[in-house]
Amino acid sequence: MTRTVIESKTKTAIIGFDEPFCVIGERINPTGRKILNEELERDDFSRVEADAISQVAAGATVLDINSGAVFSNKMAEDPRYADNNFVEPTLMRQLVETVQAVTDCPLCIDSSVPGALENGLEAAEGRPLLNSVTGEEERLEMVLPLVKKYNVPVVAISNDDTGISEDPDVRFAVARKIVERAADYGIPAHDIVVDPLVMPIGAMGTAGLQVFTLVRRLRDELGVNTTCGASNISFGLPNRHGINNAFLPMAMTAGMTSAIMNPIAIPVNAAKIAEKKAEVAAAGIVIPEDMDDEAFVQIFGMGSTKPKAGKEMEAIRAANFLTNNDDGGAAWIAFNKQPPKAGQEGRGRAGRTGGRRRRA
Repeated sequence: MTRTVIESKTKTAIIGFDEPFCVIGERINPTGRKILNEELERDDFSRVEADAISQVAAGATVLDINSGAVFSNKMAEDPRYADNNFVEPTLMRQLVETVQAVTDCPLCIDSSVPGALENGLEAAEGRPLLNSVTGEEERLEMVLPLVKKYNVPVVAISNDDTGISEDPDVRFAVARKIVERAADYGIPAHDIVVDPLVMPIGAMGTAGLQVFTLVRRLRDELGVNTTCGASNISFGLPNRHGINNAFLPMAMTAGMTSAIMNPIAIPVNAAKIAEKKAEVAAAGIVIPEDMDDEAFVQIFGMGSTKPKAGKEMEAIRAANFLTNNDDGGAAWIAFNKQPPKAGQEGRGRAGRTGGRRRRA
């Protein structure tokens, strides 16, 4: 069976047909994250460290590192910062080194800039996943030699010089082209992870059916592993988690073996808590003065003040169990095990020390 091996210095992640679904954490990406982008411009990597740690704690088995930052303030002082070819190579190396200092999770090096890809590959310990190559001729000629040189697997995105086709047959043909061109470089199909491109279901009603069909074909006809930007399916719609939670297990049963996604349920922020407290007070409900924010948000069903695994991770772990990729359900049981309350560690049922007692 096809197995794509990704490694850090000490850990191995395997994407495969008979393996648990591989979650590639997407949060280390300044694109669309204004605060993170501003922090990186100030050489503040504390949020990167926190995101790396929390994603692994939530169940990510690979961490995507994207260096696509825009440094507007530096750009005003130095025009070189307007060029991503100047910004991203240095930033990518810094990001990789920062993440490797706090976790040994395998990495996915993600950029459209050749210098950033190579700097990331040089800095990464082990065997990272490279993200990405497309069917565009210029991109094929730029990325495939790097894949061969560093002996790493690569994400292959199913668009080419004509753009992204809405026809799934065209997207399959692009994937086949990439696999064949990679073979010309001596890169095996098991080191190609194809992204068949998930369209938003709100814009195209057949988007889900298309990707399920494509994934089956990619598995059966090309023998490759697959991935996707999981949240694309729900773009622009209400209750996106509900759609994602249904999509991911369905994609898994169609043969999808990984996804680039956010494994974390974003913590409830202080503004939301204050708003809810005002609402509760207006309703005449008295909250004990010593109740902390974490207890408050849990009582009122708001989530948590701490980063925890999101509902998508619950759906994935359940699907792993149902598809016999969780031996004996051990991962499912561990995932759902409630942590002991403060002061109750090491106690048995009903808080008694020593667990169940035998009768004399």
